[in-house]
Amino acid sequence: MNPFEKIFNYQIISRLDDTKTIALTAQERSWVKTMLGHPTATDAFAPETLHKLQNLLQDEATTEINSIITQKAKSNERQIYHPLLRALRRMIMMDKGITLSFHIKNGGLKERQSGLPYKLEYSMVKREWYLLWYNTNTRSLMSTKLQGIVTYEEILLPAKRIPDLKARITRLQEQRKKQAVIEIVPTYNPELSRILYAFSCFEKSVSYNEESKIYHIRVTYLADESDFLLSKIRFLGLRVKVVEGGYLIHRMHESSTKALDRYGIVMD
Repeated sequence: MNPFEKIFNYQIISRLDDTKTIALTAQERSWVKTMLGHPTATDAFAPETLHKLQNLLQDEATTEINSIITQKAKSNERQIYHPLLRALRRMIMMDKGITLSFHIKNGGLKERQSGLPYKLEYSMVKREWYLLWYNTNTRSLMSTKLQGIVTYEEILLPAKRIPDLKARITRLQEQRKKQAVIEIVPTYNPELSRILYAFSCFEKSVSYNEESKIYHIRVTYLADESDFLLSKIRFLGLRVKVVEGGYLIHRMHESSTKALDRYGIVMD
């Protein structure tokens, strides 16, 4: 019998999944122990969780990475991890309410705004974390930079009110959804997998016309995700074009015109 068969045995993996058990290799345990020694570990884990992990891994060896990894000099960039992530994630999981004060775009300060947080989201374009929450004062969905939060406080909402608030959030999200149809230029059909991967974080469906040999991708996105979707479309360049979605077509035409003007090219 192949000595590695058990590692990939479907029955064993299924049993582990059923019991919510994760099998870790010695290298993975060693890596986790090494990462727990990083100064930011105290922000990433609750004290009791960190203590428990350290006890479980106390007999494991650490991975010596200082001698094998060299980091080249680079420009300053914001850290992906944010100290508020753990506390806010726990509030969302436990259906807790929140009262927070935060900076707004014009430099002002919104104070003591209450609501229900429902999601943490990282913007790949702006490289920042956002808290998505329902503002019970204005009855609207809010997106607040974690970097802009000045103070926050956990509050207890009546249990019978939570389902109603979640239903309102779902209804408002549905109202904000938009759709666009993106056509793959037939020459690039062999790159279908790569193109679909670029839109992997969006809800989408794919159709294929056998006569014209054209793929169409129908993408569903929220209004405030349009810039991120545009960045994906621009990244794919000549491979795709937007055939439905007035706002996206307008933005693509606008950016293309500006690029041509920069090089003194006038299109008839």
